[in-house]
Amino acid sequence: MGLEPKVKEKAFKQMLWVSMISMTMMFAGLTSAYVISTKREDWVNFELPQAFYISTILIVLSSLSYFLAKRSLENRTRTTLFLVITLILGIGFVLFQFKGFSQLIDAGLYFTGEESNVATSFLYVITMAHMVHIFGGIIALVVVLINHLRGKYTPDNKLGLELGLIFWHFVDLLWIYLVMFFIYIN
Repeated sequence: MGLEPKVKEKAFKQMLWVSMISMTMMFAGLTSAYVISTKREDWVNFELPQAFYISTILIVLSSLSYFLAKRSLENRTRTTLFLVITLILGIGFVLFQFKGFSQLIDAGLYFTGEESNVATSFLYVITMAHMVHIFGGIIALVVVLINHLRGKYTPDNKLGLELGLIFWHFVDLLWIYLVMFFIYIN
């Protein structure tokens, strides 16, 4: 005794949208606190690490490859290829985030400690919070890939793939917003 497919699809998509709205509110709060904190006397401006720009390119490309995976669902091999590419690009995003943290440290910009400052502490907190969501997206992507390899998705039955795609696009757009925010607010 399960829900009708259309009712189930609508319910799951609504739950995803509600969770994404709450995540948006969290990041709006964090970035608002950042803006308010720029008025502090001890505020320090900084340049974003180059690795963050590379990670931005990787996440945008990963959204494109995920979109192409959904679009090519009738061709199992192509869908698999695009999902694997998305996973590799997502992992590349995470690796370049860590490289960006390393570049911040090399520039003397720390998260905590005597040499830290409020500006870079905010940067670390906001980017780490985003990475937590990326890890969730990568886990969802692995589940989608496994389900796809098991033959679960068809052009008529693609709810899990669509939910993963919506969330992936969300974290992509969220990162673009954060990068633009740091560029223009700093």
